[in-house]
Amino acid sequence: MGKLDGKVAVVTGGSSGIGFGAAKRLVADGAYVFITGRRKTELDEAVAEIGRNVTGVQGDVSKLADLDRLFATVKETKGRIDILFANAGIAEAAPLGAITEEQFDRHFGANVKGALFTVQKALPLLRDGASVIFTSSIVGSKGNPGVSVYSATKAALRSFARTFTADLKDRKIRVNVVSPGAIDTEGLRGLRHTDSDGLNNLYRERIPLGRLGRPEDIANAVSFLASDDSSYITGTELFVDGGFAQV
Repeated sequence: MGKLDGKVAVVTGGSSGIGFGAAKRLVADGAYVFITGRRKTELDEAVAEIGRNVTGVQGDVSKLADLDRLFATVKETKGRIDILFANAGIAEAAPLGAITEEQFDRHFGANVKGALFTVQKALPLLRDGASVIFTSSIVGSKGNPGVSVYSATKAALRSFARTFTADLKDRKIRVNVVSPGAIDTEGLRGLRHTDSDGLNNLYRERIPLGRLGRPEDIANAVSFLASDDSSYITGTELFVDGGFAQV
C-alpha cells in the first residue's frame, strides 16, 4: 500500500528534470499521474520509462488552449485531481542591461501566467482537500546576479501560494511551494553551460551538505506535500537546498 494509493495527480513539465523525478515518485507511492511536456519525443520517453499509471499530454502551459486540452483529458479519464504539481517553467540568464522584452515575456508567460492558469483551470476538477504545489527556487529569496527576471517569476509563485491559500481555504485545498537549491538537472546544466561535474565543482563548497541536489530530493518533498503527512501544512515554502540559502 502506497501513501498516495487511489490519488490522481497532474505534473506539468513532467518529461524531464524535477517534474519527471516527482512523477516517478508519485506513481511509486500509488498515484495515477498525468504529465505534460512541450516536446513529444521527450514526453513519450518519459511515459515509457515510468511505465505504468501515467498519461502524457503534450502542451505548453503558457498556451491556455493547451491547458484546456490537458484538463479535458484528465476529466474524461479520471474525473478529478487530488494533487496538482505546477512545475513547468523556463530559466535563462541575462544581466541587467541585456534583458530583452522577448525574454521577459517568455519567463512570465511560462513561469507565472502558466502556473496561475494551470491552477485556475484545474479548479473544477480539484477535489476539496486537494494539494497544490508550486516549484519556486531559492533565487526567489536571494539576489543572485544575472537572473533577475527568472528570480522575479519564482518570487511571484511564493506570493501565489499565500494568496491562493486564502482564496481556497473554504475548500480546504492546501497550497504550498517547494524551493529547490542547486539541483543536477538538464535545466541547470544549460543555464550554467556545463555538465554534472562542472555543476558539482561550481556549487559543492557553497552547500552545507556538501553535494548537489538530485531530482529525487525534490521528489521526496513533493510526495510529502502531496500526502496526508502534510495535512496541517498550507501556505508555506519548503526549501530543499542542502542548506545553500539558509546559512
